[in-house]
Amino acid sequence: MFEVYREESYNRRYKVVYFTELNDHNKETEINRAMAGEHFFDGFLREAQKEQAKAVIDRTLARLNGGETVLPEELASELGAYLA
Repeated sequence: MFEVYREESYNRRYKVVYFTELNDHNKETEINRAMAGEHFFDGFLREAQKEQAKAVIDRTLARLNGGETVLPEELASELGAYLA
């Protein structure tokens, strides 16, 4: 499971957290950051194509953080084949 969110802090950058990859050392901190942020998109990735999906998410984050307008529906469409 993952979530794309916008930080509530000063810079308001978009970020992603992959909940299934968190460990005991960073789990609470990362979940708290995501929960404090503004939700953009979430879902479950197919294990077999996880790396390709992450590349799509990374490109979308770069676009969003570059000031481009991207709708959650666009990300959903791009990730369609990778979502469980």
